[in-house]
Amino acid sequence: MTLLAGKICVVTGASRGIGRAIADALEAAGARVVRASRSLVPARGAERLAVRCDIADPAQVSALAQTTREAFGVPDVVINGAGAFLLRPLEATTAEDLSSQLAGNLVGPFNLARAFLPAMRERGRGRLIMLGSIADHRAFPENAGYSASKYGLRGLHEVLREEYRGSGVLCTLVSPGPTDTPAWDPIDPDHREGFVPRARMLRPEDVAEAVVWVATRPPHVDIEWIRLEPAVTGDR
Repeated sequence: MTLLAGKICVVTGASRGIGRAIADALEAAGARVVRASRSLVPARGAERLAVRCDIADPAQVSALAQTTREAFGVPDVVINGAGAFLLRPLEATTAEDLSSQLAGNLVGPFNLARAFLPAMRERGRGRLIMLGSIADHRAFPENAGYSASKYGLRGLHEVLREEYRGSGVLCTLVSPGPTDTPAWDPIDPDHREGFVPRARMLRPEDVAEAVVWVATRPPHVDIEWIRLEPAVTGDR
């Protein structure tokens, strides 16, 4: 029997990158997976549900939660893999840029928690796994908007842990370092000083493996935070 057989998992940002790798890994572990993304074509099967959803819109997230319950029931694990990424110096970062980062990296996860956690608390068990970043605990240049939103996400995570302590609902923050996804295409880190070359970055599957590990822990095991970074090599 696979580790997540019969379990219901919701993954946002599931159309590409880390979110897609997480959804694929959960399915491989036997879970019934609800994949949510702004670009997905809605579809429904016996073990998979695809839902078009912008998590920055609370009405769409509420609809996602309702659709999930009607199709499969209250989820066992909810993973926020959706997010926004921006590298830009402060003086070039507009108010609109900041709003966009906050919408994707903080408002969306807030909406997701509000939509799913109450039913999980009522049932008495479940896990919420948020995808943070190395930038949620370490400052880098050109990260004014991105890091502000990710530090905010870490704050939200810590509050949720306190509010749901003892309820059976467990909250984990997974903070990966540079991960080789298409988000790096316009930045070209291989030719920028101080950036990790893409060949040395984490792979989406590395992050997905950590998420599946959290999702498969027994209910008496609480994981507060996982930090993943590319290994330092001798020729760095």
